[in-house]
Amino acid sequence: MGDAKILVVEDERITAEDIKSGLEFAGYTVPAIVSSGEDAIKKAGELKPDLVLMDIKLKGEMDGIEAAGQIRVLYDIPVIYLTAYSDESTVQRAKITEPSGYILKERTGLIKKPFEESELHTAIEITLYRHRIEKDHDRLFSAMLGSINQGIIATDSDGKIKLMNEIAEVLVGWDESEVVGKDLRDFVRNFNELFPLREKASSSNEVEFRDIIITSKDGSEGTVHGKVALIKDENDEEEGFIITLNNPA
Repeated sequence: MGDAKILVVEDERITAEDIKSGLEFAGYTVPAIVSSGEDAIKKAGELKPDLVLMDIKLKGEMDGIEAAGQIRVLYDIPVIYLTAYSDESTVQRAKITEPSGYILKERTGLIKKPFEESELHTAIEITLYRHRIEKDHDRLFSAMLGSINQGIIATDSDGKIKLMNEIAEVLVGWDESEVVGKDLRDFVRNFNELFPLREKASSSNEVEFRDIIITSKDGSEGTVHGKVALIKDENDEEEGFIITLNNPA
């Protein structure tokens, strides 16, 4: 994976050039260095890098955490944070964006050595490998969902949509590409009647629901019924939900 494209987002020019040199020496491609959150989002869309190295504290109105969150939602590009800040509030904000790792810098902006040759390169390789595996898994899962004759929506534990099959697209009136990363609340008018079912779903395999009102892209509304099932991770922690949709009888 040494030929991967890596976008560097760092507002200290000397530090940015140091990172770029180390990455290129290791065989990576650095198509651009940008210094603001707004430019990071723009370049991520234009260049489609394999990974973004993102300084958390950037000059301007948008910091690295906000920029990383938008890059993840818009382009599904993994982000590794560069930061001199390890205070609890910063870490908690950063965790929400699901970063692939953190690399600590000195408060002066200089990178702790031996940074380039060990910490950073290890983090990059692990991140690229994990992201490739996740993409392969998502493609296989999407293919399986396409063969099911019911509408399927998968969300995270907060109700943000992760994927949707073709039948669900027809039932809700949206394309998957238009809703991935968005909150299910934006499309389900009586959402509060749907997700209190999470408590029941925690203690059973599936919970049925009826007359959930879906708002389509054209503004029209329709009702669906179906089932909600809880997804748990390897530690038996709540990870998300699978929602099975049917047209009402």
